This record gives sequence, structure tokens and C-alpha cells, in this order.
Amino acid sequence: MKSARAHASQKGRPPGSKGRTAEPAQPLRRNRLITHLPRSERARLLSVCETVPMRAGVSIGEAGARSTHILFPLSGFVSLTAEVEGHPPLGMSLIGNEGMVGMTLVLGVDAAPARSVVQGSGSALRVLPEQFRSALKDCPRLRRTLDRYLHVQMVQLSQNAACIHFHFIEARLARQLLMTQDCVGEDHFHLTHQCLADLLGVRRSAITLAAGALRAHRAISYSRGNIRILDRERLEGASCACYGLGVDAYAAWLP
Repeated sequence: MKSARAHASQKGRPPGSKGRTAEPAQPLRRNRLITHLPRSERARLLSVCETVPMRAGVSIGEAGARSTHILFPLSGFVSLTAEVEGHPPLGMSLIGNEGMVGMTLVLGVDAAPARSVVQGSGSALRVLPEQFRSALKDCPRLRRTLDRYLHVQMVQLSQNAACIHFHFIEARLARQLLMTQDCVGEDHFHLTHQCLADLLGVRRSAITLAAGALRAHRAISYSRGNIRILDRERLEGASCACYGLGVDAYAAWLP
């Protein structure tokens, strides 16, 4: 399997900046759904966007609630979680600068399908639903790109459901760390045991054991939530095949 680091380096994943956007060079390279749009469509969308901070731990949408904004992350990352009464939340998807938050608005549905929580601080391009819908009408390439992104999301959500049911926690944790590294574009990031437990829908003790195994394999270092990827290839080897399938789905359908 081709290393996802190669995919990430080809696509580009640097962080963003704060301020009103028009046609700045920096943000265009930082959200992959926007970067490859034709210049006129890119300018049309960016003309109604503003750059806003994303702070770790902040909920930006509740399941079933009306979506008030669409976000295109530039840096940092957001998790979509499903919740069942009496059980911990379960991470269903991780969204960084390869995607968007509020994807059901592409279908004309303004109710969020899951809770959205910022897991890694950063910044995002934000646009109001009515302005987004207007831009969609004016921008056929944007519409086509986002339709394909919806397909990729469905593929990845289906794969995630199978992964949760069939694969061991150590493999799932390795996959989660690989996806997180892809989102932040760095070898180091901060995720507590509790955050990882919530993302994987397991107890903290299970994360302690799985992280200990990955450390023993010298794939990662992990201390008080500070995680560093020491050996990308070893981490990919510890992950289940679901990680590579998700990367391949994105590469097949999106630029």
C-alpha cells in the first residue's frame, strides 16, 4: 500500500490564518475541496467566507439541530460522534482540511446528522447556509466536487462501522492516529486518553493498553496526551486495512 504520508505530501496540509478572505494564496492551499476549483469558482466561494478559529473541546453542532454554518477546515480537525444514552460517544468520522463540516447542506438538508466537536485547534473557512446554496448554484465544479466528497464520506462511514465491529483496539487506535496525523500535517499532536477513548468508543484502560503496545513497537511516543509518530511505516503496519481503503477512496474520487 502506498504510504498515506505520500498522499498527504502531494495534496498539501499546512495550517491557516485569521481574517476576512477574498483571494489569499494561503487558504487556497489549505482546504483540499477548494484548492483545485477553477479560479472563478474559488473566488466566488471565498467571497462569502470568513476565516474563524476552531478551539479544541468546543461543540460546533448537535445531532438533529439546524446547521448554522458550513466549515471548511484549514488546520485542526473535527470529529463527528454518535451518542446512545447510557454509553460513551462513538467517533464516526474525522474531518480535517480534506473535507467540510455541514455536508448535508449539499443535499438541501439543514439538520446535522451527528454531533460535531473540535478535537484539534486550528482555523476554518466559515460560510452561512444561504450563501453556500447560492454559491453552489453558481459553481458547477464545486457542486461536482462536493457530490463526490459525499460519496467518499459514505464509503468511509461504512468502512468505519465494519472496523468498529471486527477489528482489535490496537489496530483501530493505529488507524485513528494515522488519520489524525493526516489532518494536522505534523508528526506530533495532543490527544488525551479520554479523547481517544471517546473517538473509539472504548474505555480509557483499553487505550492505555493499546497505546502501550504501539510504544513498545517504537511506532509512537505518548506522554500525558502528547503523541509523536516515530515510525510511520510501523504504525501503518499495526493499523487495519481500513485506513488504506479510506485513503484510496479519497484519492480515487477527489483531487
